[in-house]
Amino acid sequence: MDTSPYCDSGPLAPEGREAEVPAAGGPPFAECVLCREPTEYPESAKGATLCPVCEWQEAQRTACSG
Repeated sequence: MDTSPYCDSGPLAPEGREAEVPAAGGPPFAECVLCREPTEYPESAKGATLCPVCEWQEAQRTACSG
């Protein structure tokens, strides 16, 4: 009987190297114009910046409006 895990993904990083993790923080991010949460865009981004949640909700509203 096979006892190996079904989804064995193997090692996460090559031998002798640590997995590369993005640095915490990053550039100052713009606030969402609807909920004031941080977005994925830098503060220098022009236009109405939306967080991923509000961006998805806005896409749903515009897709369903006929």
